[in-house]
Amino acid sequence: MSDTITNTLTLHRGRKVEKVRKLRGWTQSDLGDRMGITKQAVSKLEQSENISDEKLNEVAEALEVTFEGLRDFSEEKVLYNTNNFYENSGVSATNIAANIETVNNPLKETIEMFERQLEIARKELMDVLKNK
Repeated sequence: MSDTITNTLTLHRGRKVEKVRKLRGWTQSDLGDRMGITKQAVSKLEQSENISDEKLNEVAEALEVTFEGLRDFSEEKVLYNTNNFYENSGVSATNIAANIETVNNPLKETIEMFERQLEIARKELMDVLKNK
């Protein structure tokens, strides 16, 4: 039974379109705009188990992926490739934490600068109020 579900998901072209669209962070409207069709037409497309190669190629171009990539898409391949990339990238949680500190430093410095400017403005305002 599990194999049947997996095979159905693997062969269902509309679901592949939906998964890739969502991975791109696009709404059905976004994809529809790129294809010149309505959101409802995208919804119907994503519900279609069988989509012609010609139509799938149009969708692939709109999604900015290859026809083969969309046709052969499976979540298992994405997970496998992601895991292998991560394991072989030399990236560790320590490296990520160090990079986050580097990214946050300019933000921290900016906040400190604004706090200093705010303190100066407060002092100037207090001086104006005291002199009245």
